[in-house]
Amino acid sequence: MPGDRFDLADSGARLIHEKALHHATVMQSFAFDELHGHVYALQVMPGGVQLPGESRTYTHAQRHDAGDLCLNRLSMRGKLMGRMYLKGFGHGTAISVDSSRSSGGGAVTLWVECDANPASGYGRAIGRFPYAENTVLHSADRRVTVYRPHPGSAANCAALDLNNRRLLLRYALPERRRYALYDLDTFAAGVFRPLIDFAQPGLDLGLPFQGMTLDGDYAYQLMGSGRATNSSSKPDNTVLLHCIDLRTGRVVQQHKSQAGHQLTHREPEGLSVLHGSQAEEPQLCMGFASGPVGGRKFSLYGLPTL
Repeated sequence: MPGDRFDLADSGARLIHEKALHHATVMQSFAFDELHGHVYALQVMPGGVQLPGESRTYTHAQRHDAGDLCLNRLSMRGKLMGRMYLKGFGHGTAISVDSSRSSGGGAVTLWVECDANPASGYGRAIGRFPYAENTVLHSADRRVTVYRPHPGSAANCAALDLNNRRLLLRYALPERRRYALYDLDTFAAGVFRPLIDFAQPGLDLGLPFQGMTLDGDYAYQLMGSGRATNSSSKPDNTVLLHCIDLRTGRVVQQHKSQAGHQLTHREPEGLSVLHGSQAEEPQLCMGFASGPVGGRKFSLYGLPTL
């Protein structure tokens, strides 16, 4: 199924407004588990936290460089329900949830970048693992299935389209950032034959990459940075959305979004598609961080189909 395109020019319906994650750091990305009615969200860990098995605390910068993340489990309304910790995984640029074909009596399987490069804190591979409440998981643990479609690459992240059984990979090589589309089941079996591989658009704009997702024949990417403290009343910080046709690798729509324009700080963080009974129609959902340093909150906004 090709899937309907989403209306990037829509101002967005507010789905969750300024809820707190387990820590007060910025949300990096999120994804929906529609089968169980949950949202999973990643955040970089703050300083001063000592996890089980650790002999001391670490600073926020040390956690960032090590690729240590907190994985939050929330209700569809943003209520915190649980967490686990991921050590050595990456920056948390994207997360995907697969509860449709998971094994182990209904366990939820998550796809996240892993094998963080200590020079940058970003993942050099893609990892798949089951969610386990109140545990600490290292990326080298045997419970993590690791995929390296491009050995030597950096800044890996993945998004899933479960309806069409596809996986979109973003990866970085020297002086290049690229997307590659795969059949999900073939990729999961360790066979890396891309259906299409193309240069990431929009890199000339100088905006930070903040997330991606895919639905049918279209991929969506989110770019932008947070509003400066001294301009919190202005709604004009750039939050840019691209719609990319995966049959050609070309951008078919680009729009500077005003979703969440009233939020303070307003930093775009993550994209995901909501399909099922929680939405009257499919929605392209954008995440935002807001609030002061040391007290960040997150919000979600949904864009309708064209």
